[in-house]
Amino acid sequence: MKRFVLTPLAEQDLNEIWEYIGSDSVETANRVLGKIEAAIYKLTENPGLGHLREDLADRRHQFYLVYSYLIIYRLGTDPLQIIRVLHAARDVQTHLRLTPEEEN
Repeated sequence: MKRFVLTPLAEQDLNEIWEYIGSDSVETANRVLGKIEAAIYKLTENPGLGHLREDLADRRHQFYLVYSYLIIYRLGTDPLQIIRVLHAARDVQTHLRLTPEEEN
């Protein structure tokens, strides 16, 4: 069984991150995405590693920073549900808007 699942928005986020970084350096883009993927696998083993951001989401969601990217995931899901992967400098609150199915 897969240990995590990416929402369509999280998949889109990862593609956009790779494209943005890859426009300067494919090697760097691969390294960054590799670190993000390694962190996601680490979170599947230890979901408590993240932190709460009650100013951005309810207590069911946690945040984990890799380089300048926030992995936003839902606690208590099996497989672990990755909601978004956003650059921390972005307006995370605007981009995080949870859909009704993610809020429940």
